[in-house]
Amino acid sequence: MSMKKQDLAKNLALKISGQMKSAGVPGRFAQGSSDLVDRREQRKRDAAAGLVPFACKLPADLVKRINERAVECDGGVNALMAELLAKSLG
Repeated sequence: MSMKKQDLAKNLALKISGQMKSAGVPGRFAQGSSDLVDRREQRKRDAAAGLVPFACKLPADLVKRINERAVECDGGVNALMAELLAKSLG
């Protein structure tokens, strides 16, 4: 049974998109990324350091104030939040 022209084009498109998805990132786009740590490795490092992810919803104006203060802090938002929570909880 022969296929219609439209079906042939559709199968070709699926084949091409599959090849594009499995091709990976060319080397020139990933230059300098060797020093970056993937998420799994970063989670392992955080767990070894005793860090636990903690998410909550905050008002937008409060988040803006936190981000402004975090620029001045050495550890960024994470260090600032740890410091503020430690102070507030005594």
